[in-house]
Amino acid sequence: MASLARKIIIDTDPGQDDAVAILLALASPEDLDVLGITAVAGNVPLDLTQKNARIICELAGKADVKVFAGCDRPLGRDLVTAEHVHGKTGLDGPDLPDPKMPLQGQHAVDFIIDTLRAERSGTVTLCPLGPLTNIATALQKAPDIAQRIQQIVLMGGAYFEVGNITPTAEFNIYVDPEAADITFKSGIDIVVMPLDVTHKALVTRARNDAFRDLGTPAGIAVAQMTDFFERFDKEKYGSAGAPLHDPCVTAYLIKPELFTGRHVNVEIETQSELTLGMTVADWWGVTDRAPNATFIGDLDADGFFALLAERIGRL
Repeated sequence: MASLARKIIIDTDPGQDDAVAILLALASPEDLDVLGITAVAGNVPLDLTQKNARIICELAGKADVKVFAGCDRPLGRDLVTAEHVHGKTGLDGPDLPDPKMPLQGQHAVDFIIDTLRAERSGTVTLCPLGPLTNIATALQKAPDIAQRIQQIVLMGGAYFEVGNITPTAEFNIYVDPEAADITFKSGIDIVVMPLDVTHKALVTRARNDAFRDLGTPAGIAVAQMTDFFERFDKEKYGSAGAPLHDPCVTAYLIKPELFTGRHVNVEIETQSELTLGMTVADWWGVTDRAPNATFIGDLDADGFFALLAERIGRL
């Protein structure tokens, strides 16, 4: 049965919602075979994202997962971080112990390249939850891997929901727009979870209580994490709860039927001061630019949270 699980590499900058995405993946071995977790600078600097990735693996009871540190800054820009959302550690909320499991010695980019070359072509999916620096660096360093990647399912971008770090840009794409541009022009099959869908995955009080009521360390930690960044998002958006962005990636891999979207052209703005990092999605098909990504627009929120509670309850 396990051999039917989809092989994935999670590329991440944890982040409370990254943590939930990773927990969902690690709780679903019949669906997802996590070959490794690669950390990138994003929500917080790299020394914290690689540490947080290991903290989450231990919280899930999966200390044997290999975690690699990758790029500590964008391809050609200074790093922009989001402590104002995620707190100074990136995982503010629960009080989790420092990890005991080791960080792997290999650079994340080399791990991605070596894994894609070693595994059968078309069997490994990349799951970026942060800026696309590691992915773009791997594609630049080893162009041969592009045709070996089964799919890239990423959280990033926005179209109808415009931006969350600037008026027109979503954080992950804004942090390294050049890396996003390389990734979207790669010809790889890409599925995008933009703010358009993640803002519909709202952790309401009842949904958060369901995590807390699991009574497990993972369930309680998820409730504490979402409580923490909820205070920022509720004030900002005036919504009933905080959006769980990154778990949309993992949930899509497990139950794609929860999501709907369109195969459209998506271009990344890398020049404009006004709209830097904007994901210009041709949702209405008004250009003749070739579609290059499946841009998700909606989800079954109740089904999504039921899946999350059921799976995280296993840990």
